[in-house]
Amino acid sequence: MNNTKTIEELHELLKSGKITSDELVKESLLKSHEIQSSCNAFVTIMDDAKGGKVTDDLLSGIPYGIKDNYSTKGILTTGSSNTLKDYVPFFDATAVFNLAKHGAIPVNKTALDEFGMGGTGTTCHTGVVRNPWDLQRMCAGSSSGSAAAVAAGVYPYALGSDTGDSIRKPAAFCGIVGYKPTYGMISRYGLFPFASSLDHCGVLTRSVKDAAIVVDAMKGQDKNDLTSWDSNNIELYKNIDGNLKGKKLFYIKEIANLNNYPDASRELKEHLENFQKTVELLRNNGATIDEVSMDKTLLNAISSVYACISCAEATSNMSNLTGIIFGPRGKGSNVIEMMKDHRTKGFSPLIKRRFVIGSYILQRENQEKYFVNAQRVRRLIVDKINEFLQKYDALILPVSTGPATYLDGSKDEMTNDNSTLLEEHLQIGNFGGFPSITIPNGFVGNLPVGVNITGKCYDDINVLNIAYGLESLMPYKNQIAKLKEERHE
Repeated sequence: MNNTKTIEELHELLKSGKITSDELVKESLLKSHEIQSSCNAFVTIMDDAKGGKVTDDLLSGIPYGIKDNYSTKGILTTGSSNTLKDYVPFFDATAVFNLAKHGAIPVNKTALDEFGMGGTGTTCHTGVVRNPWDLQRMCAGSSSGSAAAVAAGVYPYALGSDTGDSIRKPAAFCGIVGYKPTYGMISRYGLFPFASSLDHCGVLTRSVKDAAIVVDAMKGQDKNDLTSWDSNNIELYKNIDGNLKGKKLFYIKEIANLNNYPDASRELKEHLENFQKTVELLRNNGATIDEVSMDKTLLNAISSVYACISCAEATSNMSNLTGIIFGPRGKGSNVIEMMKDHRTKGFSPLIKRRFVIGSYILQRENQEKYFVNAQRVRRLIVDKINEFLQKYDALILPVSTGPATYLDGSKDEMTNDNSTLLEEHLQIGNFGGFPSITIPNGFVGNLPVGVNITGKCYDDINVLNIAYGLESLMPYKNQIAKLKEERHE
């Protein structure tokens, strides 16, 4: 399989003529259908996709996947929702347009939790996405289809979006790399908005360098997104050296110290012990890593702050999904009845709950109590992290409480009540717009787990260098998922 190679390796093969772009695309399409039958990772497979011209550009002629909440001209774009099940846009998202300029070849649209509002990969309108390492387990979400496809070797990268952890946690569960750059480095124009102040475009790959290559091509200031900024002076790929000497990192005791989990499950204990081994590995290679303490009250507020802000912004952003402007028409004798029918039947129960919560939060009498206070606490959390980042290069933490959980939850090991922090702390990266990357960090119970590195805004090169340096010390770069029955356990 050629598409299991890195972007650099594929580029060399293409330039030398040992393979062609058409061969890569054909191989990717065949693998897409194979993975679809087992993992249900796609909304659309573009069977008419053809290879492209190979140039000196690293991405030219190489296939990739697009999360189905990125607008794609003339190609079905559903957001994995029945409300847009037949929607075909007339324009490309800026990120997709930028990749096309570099000669990248899209071959499918990947499934996601409906409109990105979920962390399980189970609310896609096309059905549940399954983890290629173990089909009984989830990929997390919302970039579940992209994570599954990249992990299975369909292509070297796929686009994702991240509002709370939707790139970085699926990456951990699937044993790959998930990178969301600083807020605004990649234009959000053409990305279906979930929570505009938290939404980030990004990428899932199987190596840190591949992530840098793709984001270099996606990024750039865009007049259609006034939150985007000029990153022309930032060249990620060219500045990766992986030098860890002198790097100063910290982790938060209340999140990552095993002593905080007296009733830890076997998986959680092994996961946190794994993390400490990684900390020692970094220390042995020239990095300084300190354990710091953070106010538990602030930490415990993370998930509530996220719920308030994201639900409120989602309710506002999705108010245009009426079935009148676009999407299948609802039934009724007047506009109000048609809208009610469309939204009641079109949205999943999870989405409807979030809209109800968001509407409640945005009611005039509740805005100060919930929405404004959530923004205040968000600021306190971001200020505290920025205070740490004045002294340190990056924050390093384990992702989640262990490997991917079972889809039906029946065999999951019970974890301590405190473990909510392990599940939710990645939201900090969205609160502050910080660059944040998850890379593989070994295995627990023969399933992959991840470690996350988050740094200062606009300091993406530093974050990627630390991640690349750590990746180079471990044997998990460019790993391909092996189904449970294919592994020797």
